[in-house]
Amino acid sequence: MPEVSVIVPVYNAADALQRCIDSILNQEFKDLELLLIDDGSKDGSPIICDKAAKKDERVRVIHKPNSGVSSTRNQGIDLARGEFIQFLDADDWIPQDSTKMLVRCAREKNADLVVGEFYRVVGDKLSRKGSIETDEVLTKQEYADFMKVSPADYYYGVIWNKLYRRDIMNQYNVRMNPEVSFCEDFIFNLEYVLHCERIAALQVPVYYYVKTDGSLVSQNMNPIRLYNMKTSVYQYYDRFFQNLLDEEEYRNERINIASFMFSAATDEFVNPLDPGTKKVGKEKPGVYFGRDDSLISQAYYLNKVYHQYLNTAAMKNDLELSDMRLFAFVEYQKEVTCHSLKEICDVTGLSEPTVLASGQKLVLRGYIKVSLHHDSVTLKVNKAEQLTHDLELVRSDLHAACFQNFSEEEMKEFTGYMNRISDNLKGILS
Repeated sequence: MPEVSVIVPVYNAADALQRCIDSILNQEFKDLELLLIDDGSKDGSPIICDKAAKKDERVRVIHKPNSGVSSTRNQGIDLARGEFIQFLDADDWIPQDSTKMLVRCAREKNADLVVGEFYRVVGDKLSRKGSIETDEVLTKQEYADFMKVSPADYYYGVIWNKLYRRDIMNQYNVRMNPEVSFCEDFIFNLEYVLHCERIAALQVPVYYYVKTDGSLVSQNMNPIRLYNMKTSVYQYYDRFFQNLLDEEEYRNERINIASFMFSAATDEFVNPLDPGTKKVGKEKPGVYFGRDDSLISQAYYLNKVYHQYLNTAAMKNDLELSDMRLFAFVEYQKEVTCHSLKEICDVTGLSEPTVLASGQKLVLRGYIKVSLHHDSVTLKVNKAEQLTHDLELVRSDLHAACFQNFSEEEMKEFTGYMNRISDNLKGILS
């Protein structure tokens, strides 16, 4: 059985569907099944789905008459075989490490629900969006306290930035309500959270959400109809807190809970002037694919993948890639004594201003400790258990990426060659 079931409802999404499918099947995490559920599409979507199933045995396609997204997702849940369930919309796509990061977080923290950050995409621009900054495991009450601050935030309402446990869905019959056409995913999340004991927030973007003109948020809906629909959703929201809190707590929180009616549903618009706004593709280290027949090209790709994994670890800890590169240098050596700033720059490949800025940040956060001597400076890892743990995962992922599909004998043989190459290169540099 697959570890993860990825469910994608499909309805007339031919223009973007292939990108969505490719992003799932090209995940670093391979132990998954993809359920493409064609909800009576009238364009080329069914053909795209069937072609994907022929190319990859992990893909299952279901064609059915149109019944709406909620019943389509429910059918996906009923057919799923994975321990975890991940949802995507056919217009969107996910980063290559999305499923890996979600499952890893669920495993490490024994979480019933993992909530990740996401990229909001408008045209060729994107912006990173998140809400919960703590990496501590949350109870459902603590999660609800965060949600009360901004209950209409997509971060809490949508299902595509989350990882769910299938056994909880089945044990408590948590399903979408096909009769609800507004915030049906938010209502689903409220029901699911009630049955969670441990919830984890992942400070890494796990989804690319593309704003479409067909969404309710983008339509100029009749104010009366919008109010009536929101009142209906509020009944679920209010009932959620009645079930979550005892009578006195609920009474004390009534005003905060009622503020839901005045919170505007937002999908976090991208502001082109925001420093965090980037062009799509610039959110990760760039790469140039040239000739692959030289040691130089292999070293280049190895370095790029390493930086890509480091960048994810940096985002998880609210750091920049340059910060992680400097910390990785210090952590690997455990203790570094340098006689000039240039020595650090030579090893890390960072400029002097970058080393100074990153060093200052790491010192202020207590990750490294600096000792000044007469003619040298010593850098030493301080209290950085989480960073050290994440670096170990980076090295493990890099090793797995390099040696995937290698037999044990091939790995042993290759390691021997690499040791000989290292000895040769050290001889030249010594």
